[in-house]
Amino acid sequence: MQDDVTLTCDLLVIGSGAGGLSAAITARKAGLDVLVVEKDPVFGGTTAFSGGILWVPGNPQARAKGITDTKEAMRTYLHHEAGNHYREDIVEAFLENGPRMLEFFGAETAVQFIPYDYPDYHPDAPGGIAKGRSVAAAPFDGRELGPELKRLRPPLRTITFLGMMFNSANNDLKHFFNMTRSLTSALYVAKRLGLHMTHLARYGRGVQLTSGNALAARLAKSAFDLGIPIRTSTPAKDLWVENGRVVGAVVEQEGKPVRIAARRGVMLAAGGFARDVARLGRVYPHVKRGGEHVTPVPEGNTGDGIRMAEAVGGHFEDSFPNAAAWMPVSKVPLGDGKIGAFPHLVDRYKPGFIAVNRQGRRFVNESHSYHDFGAAMIRTCEGEAETAVWLIAGHRTVRKYGMGFAKPAPMPLALYLRSGYLQRAGTLRGLAEKIGVDAAALEATVQHYNIGAAKGEDPEFGRGSTAFNRYLGDADHRPNPNVGPVTPGPYYALKLVMGDLGTFDGIRTDAQTRVLAASGDPVPGLYAVGNDMASMMGGAYPGAGITLGPIMTFGYIAGRHVAGLAADGTGSDNGAAAAA
Repeated sequence: MQDDVTLTCDLLVIGSGAGGLSAAITARKAGLDVLVVEKDPVFGGTTAFSGGILWVPGNPQARAKGITDTKEAMRTYLHHEAGNHYREDIVEAFLENGPRMLEFFGAETAVQFIPYDYPDYHPDAPGGIAKGRSVAAAPFDGRELGPELKRLRPPLRTITFLGMMFNSANNDLKHFFNMTRSLTSALYVAKRLGLHMTHLARYGRGVQLTSGNALAARLAKSAFDLGIPIRTSTPAKDLWVENGRVVGAVVEQEGKPVRIAARRGVMLAAGGFARDVARLGRVYPHVKRGGEHVTPVPEGNTGDGIRMAEAVGGHFEDSFPNAAAWMPVSKVPLGDGKIGAFPHLVDRYKPGFIAVNRQGRRFVNESHSYHDFGAAMIRTCEGEAETAVWLIAGHRTVRKYGMGFAKPAPMPLALYLRSGYLQRAGTLRGLAEKIGVDAAALEATVQHYNIGAAKGEDPEFGRGSTAFNRYLGDADHRPNPNVGPVTPGPYYALKLVMGDLGTFDGIRTDAQTRVLAASGDPVPGLYAVGNDMASMMGGAYPGAGITLGPIMTFGYIAGRHVAGLAADGTGSDNGAAAAA
């Protein structure tokens, strides 16, 4: 078998998102020879599509701002959220190493983070806090990647404007919302657009990178600076096992198989299974009952890492109450028969929007997190073939905030009305007839909601009652940043269907990210990080960045373990020595 070896390294990493690259960088800093292979022609994985937020309790950025937190509160909150799926070993490894990971990358690499005063998604739950547990990737000038910029996965098309990314740290979106009402905002937008168009003409894409695109670029820059090759268009096909140990993998390059030997181990970081249609039909409840699922994650996330792990004895954990991070999305016609998924991260929180089910009734606090909103969608559509609801708003609201992919004034709405993306009618009854919901119920729902909304109240679902609700509302709208009447007409409706931001179910590992068999024993030589690793959150979504925070932390832990380093930086004989 070894006569066929084409390449040899210490650590082979399969996947180029935050999990794979953080593990690769950490291991390389510890002196290992690392190779990263990526299925797609671009690197960055789902990370490049993400918000670039990491949930890391006790982070140094919060401490520097004087925000206090305690390990007891962190454990209490995670226990409350994960319930029976709380794993003490995983939680303790995360809480101990998360701040260390941020300090390591901040001091040793091009990866930099800034404070992000996001509340926990359930700040009023036991152990929850109103700010301080999330950090954001600092914006990045993509030109620092040089020619490698061409291989960076572009941001998700549906959440950019002409390919331009928005920076939440400097109120980009607020300026765009206010550009017809403020000269300052109008000038700001004109300057941003002018600079962006110049970059498009010169580089073929935006170079002022923010959010997850900035994080992916910073990780890649760090990897290239360390001499770590990232081989794109190189899908992994099978793991290579000898004497019960994973010793490498077979990948495909230019249509030909290539065998790669990995002296210390193989790291699975292939992005989870959000595009694995067969597995979705087994674990997504709305897909099980015949419903549609429209995910914005990269098309390459077809569960390759999970299948390879299962093939060598790894155990797939599928007992979580939620198999993925649910996200309500709308289907955007992109032309040429293509459909994009727009994740509803902003509009639902604004005053003047409500969501109704097929019965024409509200079913949730619309300002809850996307995951909680998605879980409520699944519940309210139980017994129906299609899991879909409608976002409803009046004309003034839509022109002020936009609606999904449809932009606020002065951008026209005609294109979205012609394509059927938006539905519009002069009356609520007419709108109900267009979208197929009970007209009398919709009229009664809006009338009842508007009575409280006129006073900034939502007696039915308590919108605006938590710090998280209010954070994403309109701070200038009083008395409640999340609540305003659905009026005046004409009225608009936008269909929301189920999507996700990545999977929670995954391969079970120990606290060092070693893949575990059903017996609980490690599969020698095999690790899993990122969305290939079963989520430590147990199917819950406690706060902004609860995917990327653990992903990078366990990437850091994995890289050090493969290199034989304990978390405190001392040598350990349970890593490299055992792997050699």
